[in-house]
Amino acid sequence: MDKMLSLSGVSLSFKKQGTLFAAPEYFTALDDISLEVFRGETLGIIGGNGSGKSTLLRVMAGIFRPDMGTVDRENVTASLLALQAGFDLNLSGADNAVLSGLFQGYSRSDMEKQFAYLEKESGLSRFFYQPVRTYSHGMRARLGFAVSILLQPDVLLLDEVLMVGDEGFRTKAEAIISGRLRSNQTAVLVSHSFPQVERLCDRAILLDRGRCIFSGDVSEAIGLYRERIGP
Repeated sequence: MDKMLSLSGVSLSFKKQGTLFAAPEYFTALDDISLEVFRGETLGIIGGNGSGKSTLLRVMAGIFRPDMGTVDRENVTASLLALQAGFDLNLSGADNAVLSGLFQGYSRSDMEKQFAYLEKESGLSRFFYQPVRTYSHGMRARLGFAVSILLQPDVLLLDEVLMVGDEGFRTKAEAIISGRLRSNQTAVLVSHSFPQVERLCDRAILLDRGRCIFSGDVSEAIGLYRERIGP
């Protein structure tokens, strides 16, 4: 199978906030992570709060650079779909859509031709041309979802976005993602919904305190989570 993304020995730490004169302290967000994502598969990432799931997606997307290890995504576009990810809150939804397209190699005119589509698919109506800071969480999620689906990256990175918004949006979003996955879209899905992971993912990894403690069958990953971390 063709590799789309490959991580080898990836570690990343962040500085803790402390007092003015205290020596800096760090916490390890990712600890020696190695994994591969193959063409056409959907990889699920599960784990408790603070286990490193969202940080791992941001490393895959190139937003965070690891302190150690390597990330190989040569000639592969990876787009992170997360609530507010990459948005400039002072710009309008339309301007943010243009910026997202530019990062993926589209021209301004390419994106402007899609404004009517994005306005409709996001359900934002006139708010599409208003600053994103005026949006609710659900509105930002709908904008991010509509833009990411339009751009069609090689690897779609989904961070809990199918769990936000109203029930109608969640149903629509999962139906669209399911259709894309059946058409050979490569994706990495972070979700706390085990039924969703079981429906959409081909295999899964389990993170605990920044380490990958299991990689393989989805049901086994979920079972180990319940055994080691909780219901």
